Parts: sequence; structure tokens; C-alpha cells
Amino acid sequence: MQIYVNAQASRGGNGSKVSPFKSIDDAAKIARPGDEVIVAPGIYREYVNPRHAGTEDARIVYRSEKPLAAVITGAEVVTDWKKYKGTTYVTRIDNTVFGAYNPYIQEVEGDWYFADNHIHTGNVFVNDRMFYETATLKECLEGKRYERSWEPEYSIYKWYCEQDEKTNETVIYVNFQELNPAQQDVEITVRRNCFLPSEKYIGYITLSGFTVCKAATTWAPPAAYQDGMIGAHWSRGWIIEDCEIYGSKCCGISFGNYSQENNDNYFFHKHVKSPTQMERDAVCRAQYDGWTKETVGSHIVRRCNIHHCEQTGIVGRMGCVFSIIEDNHIHHINNMQQLGGAEIAGIKFHAAIDVIFRRNHIHHCSMGIWTDWEAQGTRFTRNFLHDNCPPKHIKARPDRFDQDIFVEVGHGPTLIDNNILLSPCTLRIPTEGVAMVHNLICGSFCMVGSGVDSVINGQREPRYTPYHIAHRTEVLGFMTILHGDDRFYNNIFIQNTPIPKDYLKDWDPDREPCNLEVGTHVWDEYPVYEDWIEQFDIGKRRPDMGKLAHGHFGHLPVWVNGNAYLGGAKAFAREKENLIDSKSKAFVKLEEKRGAFTLKTNVFDLVKDFADHMIRTETLGKAFEPEEQYENPDGTPITFDEDYFGNKRGIRVIPGPFATETLAGEVIWKQ
Repeated sequence: MQIYVNAQASRGGNGSKVSPFKSIDDAAKIARPGDEVIVAPGIYREYVNPRHAGTEDARIVYRSEKPLAAVITGAEVVTDWKKYKGTTYVTRIDNTVFGAYNPYIQEVEGDWYFADNHIHTGNVFVNDRMFYETATLKECLEGKRYERSWEPEYSIYKWYCEQDEKTNETVIYVNFQELNPAQQDVEITVRRNCFLPSEKYIGYITLSGFTVCKAATTWAPPAAYQDGMIGAHWSRGWIIEDCEIYGSKCCGISFGNYSQENNDNYFFHKHVKSPTQMERDAVCRAQYDGWTKETVGSHIVRRCNIHHCEQTGIVGRMGCVFSIIEDNHIHHINNMQQLGGAEIAGIKFHAAIDVIFRRNHIHHCSMGIWTDWEAQGTRFTRNFLHDNCPPKHIKARPDRFDQDIFVEVGHGPTLIDNNILLSPCTLRIPTEGVAMVHNLICGSFCMVGSGVDSVINGQREPRYTPYHIAHRTEVLGFMTILHGDDRFYNNIFIQNTPIPKDYLKDWDPDREPCNLEVGTHVWDEYPVYEDWIEQFDIGKRRPDMGKLAHGHFGHLPVWVNGNAYLGGAKAFAREKENLIDSKSKAFVKLEEKRGAFTLKTNVFDLVKDFADHMIRTETLGKAFEPEEQYENPDGTPITFDEDYFGNKRGIRVIPGPFATETLAGEVIWKQ
């Protein structure tokens, strides 16, 4: 059945074509498996709560009749502005407007939130752009630049809120600077979500072609209920496609954790258990509650434009398993820099089991993609990432939690292949079991061998992390991170960012060592397989278990071969087959013209005749702890014979993400 919705209808109808509903949520009340909700162009200021699930063979589809013309928003227009002082105006909002959730009382807070400010989940938008919240009315009136912002010249536009308990009103002050509020489009967020079921297990929903914007979402740490403007709320089989998603206070899309009884922001509320322990608790509780491949995950996000959200574009914890994130443009995430914590990135997933990230363009985010805990069977392939680092006016190290990819505390297998990675820091790797194959790498590796365990009260506190049965959610075991078990084949490394002579100046040696040097040399202290395996007395009938403990808890081996190192990039000391050219000047430049990005480089002039072997699943072996191969989610092997564009590699296999030298001059992304 087709159900019609039109905000411009003279009055609410019955959902037929001749008498459409005015509200999408009215359609959601009656939509059943196999139904299609067709939404006419218009602005829908409502929270859509899908009540019914589709099925694998009969999805419930919500479709914008005209691409991006149906807008679901959590904001309301405010026109009643009275001049307060100077360029600052004030309005009063009756709190009954907000119902049970007032985003101008609710602050952004919870586990892993580190900012020392008091920012509310609500926001003020003027002409579709967020203004900057202040902690005091004085700061709002002053309208000073916020130098941590990635766009400090815009940070002079401020707002401040307070509660008038006598009148039960929210009072909002806005410093419009030179703007006249009577001539602007001014909105405030009043709803927490835009399209998200209130109940769990509302699966097999398709959301196609909508603009979804401006909601008062909450901070979404892993051991808590995670919401977004759009969210699947612990269900299976959603498709979100061809949408524009922007303006969330925290997260755009959530495939996240449900609200676990006794473990929802446990550390924030009770403090008495380590937040890392609560991560382990979250996984075990979910197993008890039925977290399986058959019940949760397997979502698809494709061809979406996700931007200007302040925590993540997409967030997920366990509910993201077995999903595909493809062909999306994710950009300008956390650029206001008013939120701070350990859950910020273009995409932030915990337990990204068998998740595939492919053909995404991610740029100008505080971080590109962050897979935290249990990146097992995870694959990053044919993505284009750049400028995921602060602008030059911010005095921050390029390797201080600003990078294209961050893989944290997992046991693998994690596969990174055929990507273009241009930010100053390519990969933060406090983890093990990562394979990098046929990438163009212009940044450094950070946290090699560090960033996992803590020393508390003089003793080491290991961060034991679960690993799973291959291609399943069921836990197979727990182990600390030994580091190593990494593979690097057929990549091109370029020292594209100059290294300042004093880049270690004023650096605290007790914290993470600063590395700006590109290359695999950072694994020089790690064993190769032949040396590592000799420790274990293989073949002995009764080996000495105590004697072998040193090997059991030492670094795992690494495999490095067939890479090219240009412009001063440094190679692993025991790499047998490689190309090193430290004398020639190598360069990689991006050129953008009308949304089309072209790569300008002399890399392939320098690579010349160097070629190496075809890489396959059997080449990479198995990740050590889960004993799982680097393979497809269905268990079939991979041959890396296709490049960034999907073209076949022939007999001559050159390093990098392109099958032939000429492809580097082609358009690598077009909006």
C-alpha cells in the first residue's frame, strides 16, 4: 500500500493520494510491512516515531517524493525577538513547548565527555547555521572570537540561555552582531530526535531522499543509550540513502547501544567502577540480552551528505555490526570545538564487527573514522580521506587525536586497502591485527605500541578487550593488546608534510610520543614471524610453560613487503622488497573544481618500474587472537586485484591504490 503525506494539505486526511496526511508520524502509525510512505516537498517540524517493523522481504519505505525536498527538522521558528542590549536580543519560550525534554535544561554530559564547559543540547540556528553557546550572559554580550573554533571569524555569533522558574520559561539571548533578527531565518531546536523509533527492534525500515536537520541530540558514549537525529534503536536491516543530514548537537545517525539497565552512563553517575570495565560489562550484558547477528545490525548508509554535526556524523556501539557504510560524503564534524571527549569523529563505531566502510569521502573532521574496541572483520576500502586535522591557526600537533583512521584496542582482523589517505596523521594504532594493502599514505602512524594500558598505583592495568567467533557477535575470549600482528603490503608512503626541526619541543615525554615521520620504520623493534615463532619450542612434547611466558606477552610479529617510500618516508629495517627514494622530491596535491577532486602527483614517475606480488587472503594469514582470516564477511577469500576505481590489476602489480600510473590524474571524487 502507498501512504501519502503532504504538509501543504488543507487538512489532515486518511493517507490516500487525494487526501494525504499532513504529518509523517501519522503515516508511521499505520505503515505495515510492504508499505511505502511517499512524502511531498515541505518542512515537517515533527518527531517521527516508526511504530511498526518491516520484514526482510517486505520493508517499510519512507520516501521523499522529490529528492531532499521533504525536510524533517527538530527545530521551530522564533520571530519574537526583543532588543536587550547592543546587538543582543532576547526571547522567552514557554517550557510547555518542550514537554518532558527541555534541551535548554539538559546539558551535554556523560561518560567520556571531557569538556569543562556547560553546553546544552539545544541550539540556536540563524540562516541554517549554528551559533555558539556561552556560559554567561556577559560572554554573549561581548561576542568575542573563540580561537579553538575551526572558523573563529564566525564564532562571534553567540547565544545564552537561562531558566525563569517563576514564569516557567526558557529565556534565550542571542548576539546577532550586524544581523537584524527580523530579516533572518531564526530557529531553535526543541526536539531530541527527528526519525527514530521509541521502541527497540523496529527493523527493516528504509529512509530515502530526505533532508533531516537540527535536533537536540544527547552525548552518545558507548556504555549508554545512543541517539541521533536518525536512529535504528537496536534493530536490524535499516537503509538510509540519498539523504542530507546536518545540524545535530551531537550525532547525525545512530546505530548505537540501547539503554542497558544499571549500565547507562554508569561511570558518570556512580564513579566507582572504571569506565573501561563498563565497556566489558556492556558487551556481556548485550550477549545476555540477545545481541546476535540475527537480531541487530546489518544496516546500510549510502550516498548521504552528512555534515556540521558536533559529535559524530554516524555513531554506533554493537548495534552497528555487519553494516555497510558506502558512497557517503561526511565532512565538517566537530568544527565548532565546543564539545570535547573521546567519542568524536566523522564516524565513531564500537564493535564494528564485519562492518565495511567503502567509497566514502571524509574530510575536515576532528577525526575521520574511529573504530574503538573489537574492530574484527572490519574493512576500510576505496575511501578518500583528507584534512582531518585542525586548521593552521590552531596550535595543535597533527598527531594529537586528529587523523584519518583510528583503530583502538582490537584484535583484528582489520583490513585497510586501496584508500587515499592524505591527512598529516594517517593511522592511530593502539591495537593489533591490522593489514594495510595498496594504500596511498601521506601521513604518519601514531601510538605504535602505546595508548592501551595504564600504570595505576605503580602497577600496569591492562585493557582486556573481547574478541569474537568469526563473523558472529558471540564472545570467544578476552585479551590485552600485545601490539604487532600487523601487515603492510604494496603501499606508497610519502613524507608529504614537512617535519619542523623543533616538533618535539615542549612535548611531555610522559605522554604519547609525537611522531610526524611517515613510514613503517616505527615497527623496527618488532619481530618478524621467523624470529617470533622460534620462542615457542614448537614440536616439543612438553614445553616449559613458564619459560614461554615471555613470548606469550611480548610483541607480536609484523609482515612488511613491497612498499614504496618517497620524499623521505622511512622503511621497516627488515623489509626485503621495497623501493626507497629519499632524494627525489615527491608531492601529492589535491585540486578541487566545482565539487570534483583531482589528485596531482609525481609519485608514479618515481615508482617507475618497481612492482611486487598480487596480495590475497592467504598472503595475509590470520589475526592472532581470534584466528580469523582477512576475508569477506561471508567467509570467502579476497584477491586484491581491484584498485580504488574498481579497475582490475594486471600482471604488473604496482604499489598504491591505482592499477596503472595514469589513473592518478583522474577525478577521484565528485559531489
